[in-house]
Amino acid sequence: MPIDVMMPFYGDVAQFRQAVTSVLDQRDGDLRLVVVDDCYPDPEPREWLASLTDPRVHYRRNETNLGVNGNFRRCVELVEADHFVVMGCDDVMLPDYLATVRRLAAAHPDAAVIAPGVEVIDDHDRIVTPLGDRIKTFLTPKADSAKPAILTGEALATSLYHGNWTYFPSLLWRTAAVRDVGFRPGLEIVLDLALLVDLAADGGSLVHDPTVVFRYRRHDASVSSVQAVDGRRFAEENAFFADEARRCAARGWPRAARAARLHATSRLNHAQTRAVAAVGRLRSTKPAP
Repeated sequence: MPIDVMMPFYGDVAQFRQAVTSVLDQRDGDLRLVVVDDCYPDPEPREWLASLTDPRVHYRRNETNLGVNGNFRRCVELVEADHFVVMGCDDVMLPDYLATVRRLAAAHPDAAVIAPGVEVIDDHDRIVTPLGDRIKTFLTPKADSAKPAILTGEALATSLYHGNWTYFPSLLWRTAAVRDVGFRPGLEIVLDLALLVDLAADGGSLVHDPTVVFRYRRHDASVSSVQAVDGRRFAEENAFFADEARRCAARGWPRAARAARLHATSRLNHAQTRAVAAVGRLRSTKPAP
């Protein structure tokens, strides 16, 4: 059965073309690609998709701009397959992505989420390792292709509260599990983390195989980067983690509650961002020699 690749679109057209091409070039071509256009003003992406004449490609345009959370929710509504991906319109699937996640889903049919290995690229397709991604690597559960890591319940939630080591656009989701839970309304930065921990609370499991089959693009224009500068990211994160600590305590998950209260990587990222901003202010006010 095809895997649905849902691609919410609003962004760089050249990177969008690269993302679409990487999907259509999969060695496992049993897929349906659905581009969900969130009212992008330029008709070029729609016209280019039509020129592909590939029956696997489907285009949907929202009647109004739904924003990040709304468009992700719209993507889930449009899913028809048993498993789906919500891929970023600037990311890249390596040729064996679909074959790898399909194999893992078949081996773990009850898993709510499949998390393959990911490498990070910049705007120029260069592989990079920023501090935040080095921390993600440190926090990622140890596993190999012969023995993937399987996390569920409090152990899964605790791992993710310490630091969300997953890359949302690379994740394969089991449709029935996600529809039982859904994205929480009102979140833009931590909506993927919220979904993951809600699945954990619902008894869902995550399977991680470190085989690298996906490239996640990290750049300054991302929603999280822009909101980190003006503080909205951290306001959302802090409110989320405080609420999660209360939820976990009520659920009888003390380790998860403690991890949510600490959310150490969020605090580190906040401190790093404030330090960079402070340096920038010093440089802008320093008199010329």
